Amino acid sequence: MGKHTKQDSNEIYQERASQARTVRKIVLICLSVIFAIILIGLIGGYTYLSNALKPVDAEGEGNDIEVTIPVNTSTTGIATILEEEGLIRNASLFRYYTRYKNESGFQAGTYTLNTEMDTDQLIEQLKDGRVIAEAASTITIPEGLTLNTVTERLAEFTGTSQEEVFEYIDNQDYVTGLIEEYEMLTDEILNEDIHHPLEGYLFPASYQFEDEQPSIEAVIKDMLNQTERVYQNNKTLVENSEYSFHELMTMGSIIEREARESFDRFEIAGVLHNRLNEGMMLQVDPTVAYAQGEHIYMTSYADLDIDSPYNTYRYTGLPPGPIATVREQSFVAAADPNDTEYIYFYARYNGDIIYNEDYDQHLEARNTYRHEWEEAAQSEDTE
Repeated sequence: MGKHTKQDSNEIYQERASQARTVRKIVLICLSVIFAIILIGLIGGYTYLSNALKPVDAEGEGNDIEVTIPVNTSTTGIATILEEEGLIRNASLFRYYTRYKNESGFQAGTYTLNTEMDTDQLIEQLKDGRVIAEAASTITIPEGLTLNTVTERLAEFTGTSQEEVFEYIDNQDYVTGLIEEYEMLTDEILNEDIHHPLEGYLFPASYQFEDEQPSIEAVIKDMLNQTERVYQNNKTLVENSEYSFHELMTMGSIIEREARESFDRFEIAGVLHNRLNEGMMLQVDPTVAYAQGEHIYMTSYADLDIDSPYNTYRYTGLPPGPIATVREQSFVAAADPNDTEYIYFYARYNGDIIYNEDYDQHLEARNTYRHEWEEAAQSEDTE
């Protein structure tokens, strides 16, 4: 075996030192490049955000734009309205900005805003509530109501009768005109099995009017406009779905009647999609109640005998049309459901939902908690 000399050891040391210096240089260069990229990104992001928050027409003369914010409109809804009216550049950024600044308390009403106003000025005016005119009347339509209940409220609000409201909204010529006017409406609503063409299309929200007793036409118009806005805001979801907007609204109305919590809306939507994909009957109680034309606390075997295309215990697929008013989230859930393996769910009286993949376990859950609905029905009968 040969022996290492001092000269050999020194050469090895020098070589290793040189390699170490090279590695340090490479690491330093990489870190410098990464830092530069981050710095450029931060500067670019800050510049983009700063510009996005500036007035849309900072160097122009500015235009006054009349904007109406309905009662109970979410920050997301307000952002969408402002973007559509050309007052902000990006609705998502407006939403994140208000969340970052913890802004809230936006007031409903009709405002005159200007394109020279920056984001902070718009926020302040919407919080201040300086509107063009105070509302003389307000009507609130909750989610999950059938058109029969909605028309009762509309009749009282407009000073007419329920029969007059139905005569107006069910008129064939009127409905045909609406199909030509609104992109969301198609000939699907003319299906002869549908009880009322506009069932589910009158958006649930609060609406303000300058007249103490507005016309049926004015109220219906505002409600349809709101649903059209939901359609336009989620048009990509509709285009990417295998179902039409009408079918998604139908599914959304079922979800609306079954779920109370946000998570459950998307999970139930996943179950419904699974059952439809498997060619199974949906077997959801709210459709039976709609077919019966009355509120049913607990579906009986006798209720299931009704021969109606809305009876999802008797017919496969979706019913002909929506069965109730639909909030935007329920519609979105129908279009973009959770990816789940569940094909059964049971809704308890307290609102909890029990999901199962196995039918026997589903029956066990139903048998365990069915008494809650029976007790609720008995309590209602004694009142």
